[in-house]
Amino acid sequence: MKKILITGGTGQLGSELKVLAMGLSQYEFVFPDRSQLNLEQTESIVGFLEDIKPDCIINCAAYTAVDQAEQEPEIADAINHLAVCILAEWSFEHKAQFLHVSTDYVFEGTAVFPLKEEDATNPQNEYGKSKLKGEIAAIDANPETIIIRTSWVYSQFGANFVKTMLRLMQERDRLNVVQDQIGSPTYAKDLAEGILHIINTEEWQPGTYHYSNEGIISWFEFAIDIKEIAGRKCELFGISSASYPTPAKRPAYSLLNTAKIKNTFGITIPHYRDSLEKCIEQLIK
Repeated sequence: MKKILITGGTGQLGSELKVLAMGLSQYEFVFPDRSQLNLEQTESIVGFLEDIKPDCIINCAAYTAVDQAEQEPEIADAINHLAVCILAEWSFEHKAQFLHVSTDYVFEGTAVFPLKEEDATNPQNEYGKSKLKGEIAAIDANPETIIIRTSWVYSQFGANFVKTMLRLMQERDRLNVVQDQIGSPTYAKDLAEGILHIINTEEWQPGTYHYSNEGIISWFEFAIDIKEIAGRKCELFGISSASYPTPAKRPAYSLLNTAKIKNTFGITIPHYRDSLEKCIEQLIK
């Protein structure tokens, strides 16, 4: 029985994978918590892997506190780069499959077209820099690595934009939302299904791929959709990024071109609005 190790099992993507794993009896899944596998403590990773001996590693774990990473670049680097390198090295040495989840933040954010996998990277904050270093290290250590970059992830689990908006729309009469950052949301459940589809394919095809839901919107338009679907009354106002300064610079444009992952693996990606409706239904039922 194929043993699949999923790091970051308590995060949004890991939690969605855990739900889906319940229906896949042909695999043995291992979801370690932080007490069992703490990627910040890089010296303990190899020992854990030797004990578990996975046939496949899906690395969903990441330091994702984008603003906090500006003050804690060493911790972000340990989890998003150094730990990834160790996981990739071990998987290569033991002929295990390695799939690593990355981010649109590896790009500069100034494009005007959907970003392809081979487009130039130029991260603008410490989080993005650490994630790009992790990508490079993974490919160098294990050329058979699959990297999936994603964006604007949300889920019924964890903290995310959708859950924050639903809460604030209940608490306030009006909200300001940034309207000059463009991309597409990713429902973590959809991405989890896509990853398991790849794991289940007969031919492993290494490389870098992009995955986000179909459609192109701003955060402001995303908030409007959340309001409409959830039936909230809160007034929404679009503002510029300059009016809402953050310690870490965000990409102004990070729409991902997903043609490669669809064509390579035969994956069908839902439109963001359809997936958003499904998630909100789970959250407010």
